[in-house]
Amino acid sequence: MNDLNIITEQTIALPETPYQARHYINGAYLDSADGQVSDRMSPSHGVLVSQAALGSVTETEAAIGAARAASDDGRWSRLSGKDRAAVLNKVADLIEANEERLALIETLESGKPISQARGECGGAADLWRYAASLARTSHGESHNALGDDMLGVVIKEPIGVVSIITPWNFPFWILSQKLPFALAAGCTCVVKPSEMTPSTTAMLGEFLTEAGLPEGVCNIVLGYGDPVGSLMSTHDDVDMVSFTGSTAVGKRISKAASDTLKKVALELGGKNPQVIFPDANLESAADAVTFGVYFNVGQCCNSSSRIIVHEDIANAFVNRVVEMSRHVAFGNPLNPDTQVGAIVTAEHQAKIDAYVSDAKEAGAEICIGGGSLQVAEIGSQFYQPTVVRGVTSDMAIVREEVFGPVLVVQTFKTMDEVIALTNDSDYGLSAGVWSENVHTCLEFSRRAQAGTIWTNTWMDGFPELAFGGVKQSGQGREIGQYGYDEFLEVKSLVMRVGDSRAPWVKMP
Repeated sequence: MNDLNIITEQTIALPETPYQARHYINGAYLDSADGQVSDRMSPSHGVLVSQAALGSVTETEAAIGAARAASDDGRWSRLSGKDRAAVLNKVADLIEANEERLALIETLESGKPISQARGECGGAADLWRYAASLARTSHGESHNALGDDMLGVVIKEPIGVVSIITPWNFPFWILSQKLPFALAAGCTCVVKPSEMTPSTTAMLGEFLTEAGLPEGVCNIVLGYGDPVGSLMSTHDDVDMVSFTGSTAVGKRISKAASDTLKKVALELGGKNPQVIFPDANLESAADAVTFGVYFNVGQCCNSSSRIIVHEDIANAFVNRVVEMSRHVAFGNPLNPDTQVGAIVTAEHQAKIDAYVSDAKEAGAEICIGGGSLQVAEIGSQFYQPTVVRGVTSDMAIVREEVFGPVLVVQTFKTMDEVIALTNDSDYGLSAGVWSENVHTCLEFSRRAQAGTIWTNTWMDGFPELAFGGVKQSGQGREIGQYGYDEFLEVKSLVMRVGDSRAPWVKMP
């Protein structure tokens, strides 16, 4: 552990008082009716950073009722795309103006580095602006070849009330992959952030009010999955649920929502491989692998938590990743030079460690790491950069989502073998391929079962490109035109031109 790059210095002061997060319902900030609150202790600094109102059935029903009323009276959906876009663009401006405020509380609640939180919170404005552009350019289609006396028009309408449930690992970013697109489509929404990271979502209510969003169009309820998330998934007045989180919870939401046949969009887990062929730019590939596994402490559905390396280069490549791992800056999130911060909870850290320990007991080799990391003055809720090789395909560490800074190594000889290893997974969120041969990249990309394939890069993304998975990584898509279309229903208008309809009843 002494040869790791550990940052202990803190350059940003802690807030003097905890942030008070409250529900945002029908345009007003509210405490819970029963006065209940939930405390969030910083995983990196062990101090109370926020107190959030703890929602119950009362607040959830009020939020759903406000969204239903706003949907039914058309105060938002009947506005022009230009007017909806103007509000979304104002929200984007306010996000950028409050980037530092958002980033600090997100860092303290989640444990991620301040530099990463700044990039995510400030960068989310681009998602709002792109969604605004879709509000102005949305259109259907016409069919004028049905005969001289017929005209068909297909139009797109908002699906209605959408429940949006977001996770703790990218609180503001994932919210911004969903909410502005739903609003751009003309939907009304009820939002529930994770109880561990509620504050940046709660802050958004201020921006929505200042930007001029009509009351009731977006409502935010803080609290636990039961009862808040459960009611949001089953209520008759909710038309759609958009959820990001674990596959296990996603399955429960899908089952719960089935009783009312509401639409469900799920972005779930991943066990994402990067595949490295011998002719790749190995230095760039090693850097991308190192980034892919340690970014957000590996607490990322898109983490490249496994690599599949051609056996001719496996030893040299793994050694290079291990060496790079020693230079990644782990430590105090309130230092801009830190690249990897804290694990979200002590319980989750124990779960990560159990995967590594079980693999070691089963005969795997720990090349680096494999245990908690002590950061001077702020504790041990950190995990060492960890690389595990000598694994078999039946090990849990290979098949399950560890959700930590842990990389597993597999090897291959042929294209058929690496495709089989890639697709031998319950998940199919993303995959990557490294080769200087475009034909190799294209063949892999065509055959790999994943919603996103990166070639000679990892985790590059743009608002224009849809994101989502196959198999147990989810259903539906977020962002891009496809993500926007998730929030729309299609309606066909069939119109007869002139008095040309032949009578059906034969009158005498």
